[in-house]
Amino acid sequence: MSSQASMLKPVLWERLFERESAPNLSLQGRVRQMLVSAILSGHLPPGTPVPSSRQLADQLRIARNTVVFAYQQLVSEGYLVSRERSGHFVCDSVMQGHSGTASDSAAPMPMGNSPDPQRVRWEERLRFRPSQQRNITKPQDWQKQPYPFVYGQFDPDLFPTAEWRECCIKALSVLDIRSWAPDLITHDDPTLIEQIRTQVLPRRGVWADAEEIVITVGAQHALYLLADLLVNEDTVVGMEDPGYPDARNIFASHTRNLLPLPVDERGLCTGTQLLGCDYVFVTPGHQCPTTVTLALERRESLLALARQADSLIIEDDFESESRWGEGAIPALKSLDRDGRVIYVGSLAKSFAPGLRIGYIVAPRELASELRALRRLMLRHPSAYIQRAFSLFISLGHHHSLLRKQSQAYQKRGAELAQALARHLPDFKAIPITGSSSCWLAGPPWLDAAELSEAALAEGVVVEPGNVFFMNGADAPRNYLRVGFTSIRPEHIGPGIEKLAQVVHRYRLRTAA
Repeated sequence: MSSQASMLKPVLWERLFERESAPNLSLQGRVRQMLVSAILSGHLPPGTPVPSSRQLADQLRIARNTVVFAYQQLVSEGYLVSRERSGHFVCDSVMQGHSGTASDSAAPMPMGNSPDPQRVRWEERLRFRPSQQRNITKPQDWQKQPYPFVYGQFDPDLFPTAEWRECCIKALSVLDIRSWAPDLITHDDPTLIEQIRTQVLPRRGVWADAEEIVITVGAQHALYLLADLLVNEDTVVGMEDPGYPDARNIFASHTRNLLPLPVDERGLCTGTQLLGCDYVFVTPGHQCPTTVTLALERRESLLALARQADSLIIEDDFESESRWGEGAIPALKSLDRDGRVIYVGSLAKSFAPGLRIGYIVAPRELASELRALRRLMLRHPSAYIQRAFSLFISLGHHHSLLRKQSQAYQKRGAELAQALARHLPDFKAIPITGSSSCWLAGPPWLDAAELSEAALAEGVVVEPGNVFFMNGADAPRNYLRVGFTSIRPEHIGPGIEKLAQVVHRYRLRTAA
C-alpha cells in the first residue's frame, strides 16, 4: 500500500466516514461519498489500493455487502478498478479533467507591503457591492436554538413529506420524464401553468391566460427580472417604508431614485407623492414587515393614482393564503381594470422556501420579454420541480396544506399574542390577523439589535427591525419582527418569558 493510503489507518477511516458523508444518505451512499471525497481531495491518489471490503466493513462497523455494493458502483462510475486476486484500486485516470488544488496553481504572493501591479483591482471593476447592502440576517444555527422566533422558514412538523414524495415519484414516470427532461428553453411546464391559472389565482380573485404567467425561481427572482427589464438609473420607484429589504436592494441596484412611502395601521399611505413614481412596489395582502392589510379604499386610490400618473404597480402577494378571522382579501390585482398591476406570487414559501418556485402574472407583451430575459439568466426553472409541484396542486395537497397551516398558525399567533401581553406589556404589537409574524414596537429606549444579540445568548432568536427602514442612519431602533412558523406552540410562551427576562436585564444594564 502506498504511503498516502497507509496514513488512512482504521481510526482515520472512521473519522473520514463521519466527516465526509451526509448522515441523511443510505450507508452505501455514505461509503461511496466518503471514498469519492478521499479520491478527489488527494487522500487516495490514482493507483492506490483501498481496503478490502471485509476490512473496511469491520473498521466502519457496517455490513460487508454494503461495502461490496459501494465498490461495485464506484467501479462502474470509473473511480475504482478491480484487479483479480489483488483487490480494488483507485483508477489511474480518475483525475483526468479535474483541475489541481488552489495551492498547486496559485501564483506566488508578493513579498512585503509593496503593491502588486498585476493584482486585479476589483474595487475599480465592480459596478456595485451587493454584499454591503443592508439585508435581513439570521444566525446560521437558528434551527438549533430552543426559541427560534424567525420568519418564513421551514417547519419540519408541517412539511407534507408523504404527499411531496408521492408527487416527486409520480413526476419520475416514463411519460412525465419525457415531458420535463428536454430543455424547455423559454417555456414552462404547461401543467403547472394550468394549475396556477385555474386553482391558485382564482382564490386570489385573479384571472389570467396561460401566456400571461411566467414561472420564476422564487419571488426575488421575479423582482430582479422586472427590475432588470423595466428600471434604469433615472426611474423613480416608490417603496413602502418600512418595507421588504430584498426588494429595496434589488431596485436600488438599478436606480438611484427610490422614494420612501409611509405605512400606517391601514397599510400604504396613498397621496400625491405617488404621482411622481414610475413604479410602486407594494405588499398589500400582509405588508412587510408590519403585516397590516391595505384597506379597500386605499387600494382603489392607489389604482386611480397609477392611472393618473401613467405608472405601474408591482404587487408582491407573498403571504396570500395565510389569513383567518375576517377571511381572505382578494389581491390588488383583482381590482385592476387597466393592466397596471404586475402580480408576483410564491408557491413554496408557505411550506418549503428551499424549493424556490414562484411566478409573475403580467400582460402578454411583458411576459414574453420576461421569458426572453429569463433565458439569458437560467433558461427556465427546474422542469422537474415544476412538474412535481403541478401534481402537488392537482392532487389537492397544496390546498390541504394551506388549510392545515392556517389552523396551526392561528393557534401559534394566539399563543404569541397572549404571551406578549403577559410578559412584555410595554411593547406595542400589531394585531395578528393571518400573517406568520408579529411586528413589535418596543419602548423608545430599546435598541433591538443589541437586544437580539443578548437574546441569542439565551437561545431566543428574534429579528431587529431597523433593516426594514430605508434610511438606515435615521431608522428607529426599537422595532422587532417575531416570527412563529418555525417554533413549536408549547415553546412560544416560555420563549417570550425568556425574552422578557433578557429585556429586563438589558434595561438595567443600559440604565446603569
